[in-house]
Amino acid sequence: MQRVGFLLSPGFQVTTLAVLSVFEGADFRAGELRYNVRMISKDGGPVRSSSGLMVETEKFRDPKFDTLIVCGNILLEMRGSDPAVVEFVRSAAKVSRRTASVCTGAFVLGDAGLLDGRRATTHWGHAQNFKARFPNVTLDEDRIFIVDGNIWTSAGGTAGIDLALAMVEEDAGADVARYVAKLLVVYHRRSGGQFQRSALLELEPKSDRIQSALAFVKKNLNSTISVEQLASVANLSTRHFSRAFQSETGLSPAKAIEKLRIEAARLMIEEGRHSIETVAKETGFADRERMRRAFVRALGQSPQEFRRRTRSETSA
Repeated sequence: MQRVGFLLSPGFQVTTLAVLSVFEGADFRAGELRYNVRMISKDGGPVRSSSGLMVETEKFRDPKFDTLIVCGNILLEMRGSDPAVVEFVRSAAKVSRRTASVCTGAFVLGDAGLLDGRRATTHWGHAQNFKARFPNVTLDEDRIFIVDGNIWTSAGGTAGIDLALAMVEEDAGADVARYVAKLLVVYHRRSGGQFQRSALLELEPKSDRIQSALAFVKKNLNSTISVEQLASVANLSTRHFSRAFQSETGLSPAKAIEKLRIEAARLMIEEGRHSIETVAKETGFADRERMRRAFVRALGQSPQEFRRRTRSETSA
């Protein structure tokens, strides 16, 4: 039986608890308890999450685990890592097969010196602070998870599911990992990076009029869309609409349309069922060359390169 330590600290994020379902699913498939998951903390007893949920834990003592997972905590950047927790994690990494973090748990691994000279990831929203604090770490903020030797790091809370599925695959094989993914109704291997967050949400318009215009764009991506059309949808003059749109989204209407088209095209390419020409037509780029230029500007790679990378990561 593999001993898995799940390290919590006050202010932990509830979403990271979803990782437990992966190990539970693997046990269910095996018909026996193969993962002995222990909820641990510095002092033991109940630990309060950032949302107020209390979880009962054991006081950490023996640092030897098959796998130690440090869960994300929204207070880590403000308060810094607890020295006792850092020392425990450092000790555990010397005697455990795998040491991992979910979300901002990477800050603890960084403070323990476990990421120096390694590649790692963390939640995209904390990437800049992480880079400043740990200049000796090669941070790839557009990865769902990264494995570098026996150190595993993942992005935001739900990315811990992807990380745990990869662990189960390493332990029990791809068939078991696929079964667990199906059981949890998630992707076995999620392609792309954590920047797959919604472009529509990222624009964050404040007024209903601009939101309506963006919704119109989303529904009509495969058509020619003019600023005059969007102004009409928003019930504003063209000049007033352009100023309001730029003020609320930080982008011109043309740039926002391109951003949404790139997102739609990327998702179609990840699905793998359409030719590049079809993707360009269906997402309003009209031709593959225009889409290629947009991809290179936004992603630093062509649609063909993006497709190759997606297929490579999916088959890895």
